[in-house]
Amino acid sequence: MTDNDNNEIASTLTRVLDYIRWGASRFVAAELAFGHGSDNAIDEAAHLVLDTLRLGPEMPDAYLDATLTPAERAAVIAIIERRIESRQPAAYITRKAWFAGLEFFVDERVIVPRSPIAELIETEFQPWLGHREPLSILDLCAGSGAIAIACALAFPEARVVATDASTDALDVARINSDKHDIGPQVEYVEADLFDGLPAERFDLIVSNPPYVTRDEWAGLAPEYLHEPGFAFHGDTNDLSLVTRLLFDACDYLSDDGLLILEVGYSAFLLEQTHPDLPITWVELERGGLGVGVLEAEDLRAWVDAQRETTS
Repeated sequence: MTDNDNNEIASTLTRVLDYIRWGASRFVAAELAFGHGSDNAIDEAAHLVLDTLRLGPEMPDAYLDATLTPAERAAVIAIIERRIESRQPAAYITRKAWFAGLEFFVDERVIVPRSPIAELIETEFQPWLGHREPLSILDLCAGSGAIAIACALAFPEARVVATDASTDALDVARINSDKHDIGPQVEYVEADLFDGLPAERFDLIVSNPPYVTRDEWAGLAPEYLHEPGFAFHGDTNDLSLVTRLLFDACDYLSDDGLLILEVGYSAFLLEQTHPDLPITWVELERGGLGVGVLEAEDLRAWVDAQRETTS
């Protein structure tokens, strides 16, 4: 857009709501992709406009009619245009993402947290945990630390271990631990799945591992290509990482432990690859798919059977 275009917009649009509407229209016209905390143009525009104006997401609706100063209008126009030109997700522009009702710092070192596992954390994994109170929790492939930190806050008596193969990701996770004043409740370990993790049993293992193939990742919208590719595909073109996780998890689950595993749309491929896997797929009220639950006893029996078949 030219300076004349910007001047015309700034002289015509005056309110917060005007710029959210205009930003959403610009995003639709530019055919942007969403899915990094918002799934539509209006929410994406609201995130950017409100953050630029230093207004939080819980702002009273009355402020939507507030008149912006000329400097504020210029800043909002610039951030909307930046989103279009760069194709960066809004979370990378603002350095803010929300997960399980909590705000997290994010940058290009980590995937923007958006796992539907948030819904399970908010309900403390009920009814799946039942009467069990997890005292040890493992977040495998922790990324920004969102799952580990949300679990720590949901289960304040639990010790939480968060692992990732990326030292950059662990650095971001530690920033978020400090942000939420988690202290020593969450321990961060550099590990490639379970490789590098000391032998230990966990009551609950939660994992959102790489499950998108390299070919699938390469075909995603530009917004997704700003995220670290390894966190999507683990440098594989199949579900070998997920299979490896399933086999090794038995050695890290307590006798009555629970594994929560997210594989997204790859759930269909997982079922084809392992049709007898004793996984229960969770029906999520807020949408999303490919989140499964496995009991330690059932998983061990399945792994033993697989090993007997291949021996």
